[in-house]
Amino acid sequence: MTNAKGDIAVVGLAVMGQNLILNLAERGFTVVAFNRTASKLNKFFDGPARGRNIVAAHDLREMAELLAKPRKVMLMIKAGRAVDEFIELLLPCLDTGDCIVDGGNSHFSDSMRRAKYLESKGLLYIGCGVSGGEQGARNGPSLMPGGSKAAWPLVKGIFTAICAKAADGMPCCEWMGENGAGHFVKMAHNGIEYGDLQCIAEAYQIMRDGLGMKVPEIASAFTEWNNGELNSYLIQITGKLLTIKDADGKFLIDKILDVTGQKGTGKWVSASALDLGVPLALITEAVLSRDLSALKDDRSVGSKLLKGPKLKNLSDTKNWLNNLQQALFASKMVSYCQGFMLLDKASKEYRWNLDPGTIASVWRGGCIIRSVFLDRIKAAFEKNPSLPSLFLDDYFNTSLEKCQGGWRETVAAAVEAGIPVPAMSSALSFYDGYRCNNLPANLIQAQRDYFGAHAYERNDRPRGVFFHFDWTGNGGETTAGRYNA
Repeated sequence: MTNAKGDIAVVGLAVMGQNLILNLAERGFTVVAFNRTASKLNKFFDGPARGRNIVAAHDLREMAELLAKPRKVMLMIKAGRAVDEFIELLLPCLDTGDCIVDGGNSHFSDSMRRAKYLESKGLLYIGCGVSGGEQGARNGPSLMPGGSKAAWPLVKGIFTAICAKAADGMPCCEWMGENGAGHFVKMAHNGIEYGDLQCIAEAYQIMRDGLGMKVPEIASAFTEWNNGELNSYLIQITGKLLTIKDADGKFLIDKILDVTGQKGTGKWVSASALDLGVPLALITEAVLSRDLSALKDDRSVGSKLLKGPKLKNLSDTKNWLNNLQQALFASKMVSYCQGFMLLDKASKEYRWNLDPGTIASVWRGGCIIRSVFLDRIKAAFEKNPSLPSLFLDDYFNTSLEKCQGGWRETVAAAVEAGIPVPAMSSALSFYDGYRCNNLPANLIQAQRDYFGAHAYERNDRPRGVFFHFDWTGNGGETTAGRYNA
């Protein structure tokens, strides 16, 4: 321990907070640690913090006095009201130019509000997305800071030192933009994570129920896939966790209840997509699939009463595994495509000027969705920074075309077998819709004009010019207002 003033304070000694403090200390920073519960603070200093460059603060004023100016205080506490309450407690202890960093999973709108509020008090604010879980916090997370622009120089050296590094040595941390940009990017990250996890789970169920594969065989398939285009953290850990056995020698995966928890970030992504008019179909299906899993008791009854096709094991396992690999890879591409479409729309709506290539670069290491796939995304946006959709990049449209056969075969076979594949099938429908020049939306718009005089555009007239037709002969010329609601 040193007598020098602290470089940064971390408030909150839950798993993420403790590991982030240890990471900071190992990188040569003097860290001031504070926790409301004194017993947890004492336990931390009697254990992992012992002998390290970490200083305990027993109240917030002491914490402030132990920090070098301008002070930097990072909150690693539960999102929501607790953050606002802690900010109010901190205000009397801080001076003009000091910076508060919220490293929790806060909603981006809260970060927008907090940035404005703290700036009005002469303070700086950063809402920082932190991805990588316990191990990431300890060894190098992916960091997505945004907020008060003047705050970035204060923390840049610290954040780039403790974050993960990509294979090319680049720090997996960069400034995202003003007010809520950092937490929005983290929210989009979590949405893509939801989609990834659901697609992997669907592949697992097809192997288990459709192909009749045993757990070791499924583990081997995921391990083999991780050596190719699907190489990623989530595919890697799936292969590993499927090899773990319980104390009785049976595979642990078979004893885990089929109910998926969630903390709300997926729902936030879907709600934001609806607000912004972005068709985030796959990710929304992933959220809804978790809701469906929660209906365990209902599903148990339904499994006995509701009839479906008789489940038959698909023959030619090797061929079907190849199809399934293509379906998983294609669906994964759609998930990322939708996520980056959301980022693009939000960037324009909130005037953040988000850089999609930078975001892909930051996600290449430390975070939960890290994969070799992100190098392709980074390259796509470097080649064309204004790319409206990854579907329009040569690598992506060529890859989707290559995977299309196995993708369609997999979804069709799952439907015939009665195996639910909401994410994979939604991804395929989105792809088919995106490549369709003439959707049946003209019929819907005609119906809306018939019953509600909502008007329509014509394909033989310039865009933005609206028409109304008196379909019944009894209507008038007055049309309804045109707005999004």
